[in-house]
Amino acid sequence: MRHAAFAPAWTQPHHMRSRHLQLNQLQRRQSSFLTPLFSSPKEEVDPGVVDGTDLRVAKYPAPSLRAANAAIAEEELKDGSIAKLAKEMFLVMYAAEGVGLAAPQVGVNKRLMVYNDTGDRTKWLKETVLVNPRIVEFSEAKDVEAEGCLSFPDMNGDVERSKWIKVEALSLKGKKIKKRYKGWEARIFQHEYDHLDGVVYIDRLTEEGRSEVQPRLDELIEEFGEGGSL
Repeated sequence: MRHAAFAPAWTQPHHMRSRHLQLNQLQRRQSSFLTPLFSSPKEEVDPGVVDGTDLRVAKYPAPSLRAANAAIAEEELKDGSIAKLAKEMFLVMYAAEGVGLAAPQVGVNKRLMVYNDTGDRTKWLKETVLVNPRIVEFSEAKDVEAEGCLSFPDMNGDVERSKWIKVEALSLKGKKIKKRYKGWEARIFQHEYDHLDGVVYIDRLTEEGRSEVQPRLDELIEEFGEGGSL
């Protein structure tokens, strides 16, 4: 996920659009919970090769974005492989100027997401890793914000999300997590959680919103070539 306030392609929940947020539409409607990332917008970047990992951002219509994602087993938590994956996902996320990332976005079809709602790698205490997360309750109250996505560079669109959600997940140590998210964090979570179900933010656009980004989608499809999953 990226900051919509500065991402030309997709911003994040409430302000994220699956790639990393960009200004564009968000700057026009800054809400009270906008982070400094929005008020001081940065351009999202395609990180390409990132030091410390072989992971790369999967761009639409990469098949991993639509594939089923397997639950993470206890053995995988114990052997350290998931902790290693999460660490490398953060490297990619920060390199791309993002605030959230789901495993299928780096070609790994596992139910794992990472995020740092500040997008600031120096604020590592804000880093959150969620294993096998699920939404157990969500508000009927909704709001609409521009979102962008790292997997959809140079585009964004308005997405409706629940204002708050209750979540259950596991930590990297296998401990149960129960938490209520609201505002910006709720939007980030919902955006990344969609990825774990093979859903991408363009699926939630209005007919008008979809038509606005279709030319860019057509470019991405052409750039990817054969074998994509629309």
